[in-house]
Amino acid sequence: MFQNLGDRLQSVFESLRGRGKLSEAEVKAALREVRVALLEADVNLEVARDFTKRVQEKAVGSDTLMSLNPDQRVVAIVHDELQEILGGQARQPELRSEGNVWLLMGLQGAGKTTTAGKLAYQYKAKGRRPLLVAADTQRPAARDQLEVLAGQVGVPILKVEDGESPATTKRRLDAMLRADFRDLVIVDTAGRLQIDEALMEQLAELSSVMEPTERMLVVDAMTGQQSLPVATSFDERIGVTGLVMSKMDGDARGGAALSAKHVTGKPIYFAGVSERLDGLEPFRPDRIAGRILGMGDMLTLIEKAKALEGEDEDERDLKNLGDFTLQDMLVQMRKLKQMGSFTDILGMIPGANKLIPDGTQVDEGEIGRVEAIISSMTERERTRPKLLDASRRRRIARGSGTSVQDVNRLMKNYEQMRKMMKRMGRRPPKGGRRPGL
Repeated sequence: MFQNLGDRLQSVFESLRGRGKLSEAEVKAALREVRVALLEADVNLEVARDFTKRVQEKAVGSDTLMSLNPDQRVVAIVHDELQEILGGQARQPELRSEGNVWLLMGLQGAGKTTTAGKLAYQYKAKGRRPLLVAADTQRPAARDQLEVLAGQVGVPILKVEDGESPATTKRRLDAMLRADFRDLVIVDTAGRLQIDEALMEQLAELSSVMEPTERMLVVDAMTGQQSLPVATSFDERIGVTGLVMSKMDGDARGGAALSAKHVTGKPIYFAGVSERLDGLEPFRPDRIAGRILGMGDMLTLIEKAKALEGEDEDERDLKNLGDFTLQDMLVQMRKLKQMGSFTDILGMIPGANKLIPDGTQVDEGEIGRVEAIISSMTERERTRPKLLDASRRRRIARGSGTSVQDVNRLMKNYEQMRKMMKRMGRRPPKGGRRPGL
């Protein structure tokens, strides 16, 4: 989402790099470019002005301009201010030992139902016992959709009937909790295409009866900063404790996320990064600021990798790294696919974006082609790649819907990976380091 903004900002700071000192005029000129970049990213005008004003006040000083690395000092100031407008310190919803009720609100299409399933998935993995409440009686099939998600997560669901009063729903919920203890209740509510009095009255009554510990507003990041004034209306009538920014994996410019804290005064708890159940991340302003400025986000990348450890039953322990087969390669490629898109992963690695020539698009379908090619091989061919003569390669290309050139390219990449793994697996000399590392 922030790729265009990040590219613009990094280009601005690249022009300052390598100078022994910076003049006040040079800093001001750079910040004018920064303000233009923020406005083009659909950032609120007042937010953009305040941001560049605070950066200029801190950057235009003798300590910064006369320092040994003034460009780095300016980037550090911009990073801190970006973190501040994104919300400062990361915030998460209140979570008690029991009795947690989270009410999800928002306009129709913002992603409330999907977010409810993602929250249940995430907190079940953390040891909680979630219960989903399907209280959206307005949108057709909304309750059925949440029921499917509940089945996928493996948690119970309470479906509100048409015309059922909030008081009746509360009684049914209490009876269900007495029979089956649950310490986190997530309520999916109805939305509208736009705010109206009927919607607010229904939500106000439901909130009053349910007495939620958190009232989260789900905001569609794809609609930009124009979606943020909605938060004011919900907050005035219902009370909003935090935001969930959905569809952060889209190609929107990022203005909603960068303007949300200033416009609404509420912290962003979570960011939806994919349609999958595991596609919900805690919103961490410091890490997002780092990604925007090309500093990467290795902590999130490491967390994603650790979350996938041990998930594949067919993954074997490679004690001898030199015994790296095509099956092992397939397992690793599938894990990479689970971690997200190539573009997202590269954005988390410091400096990785500079390895790709300007204007070059990352081929997101490459993992799919590799998976198709290896899946078209027999088990014997995967473990003994030397068997792959010209005839077998033609058969594999036909079976995978690719070309012989694609198969040859895969085999060349595999050989390079195998040699690298073999070097890493050699026993180092006594008192020495592993060769190749």
